[in-house]
Amino acid sequence: MIHLSIAATHEIKRLQSKQPTKNLLRLQIKSGGCADWLYDLSFDKIVRPEDQRFDINGISLVIDTTSLNYIQDLLVDYSEDLMGGAFRFHNSQATSTCGCGNSFSVNAG
Repeated sequence: MIHLSIAATHEIKRLQSKQPTKNLLRLQIKSGGCADWLYDLSFDKIVRPEDQRFDINGISLVIDTTSLNYIQDLLVDYSEDLMGGAFRFHNSQATSTCGCGNSFSVNAG
């Protein structure tokens, strides 16, 4: 299951209001970043055959089945500091994370 904090939910809805034709939030895991894998959030309007759809806090979230293998029990949070705002990912499957917090590694197996 994927979890969105209240702060993340508010920020996603704020950003989504600027994308009126794209009513889905897409979360993908892509190869790259400092530590093997990278979180990628974007807005979309198409549910693909390989997607699973979740309705969380009034947000329609789609995740492809391959990405789901890396993010079971993921918590997406949002916070602001002196450098600005950013989404924070808390992944119980990650064995290490990059300092930026957007990249992670998992044990193969």
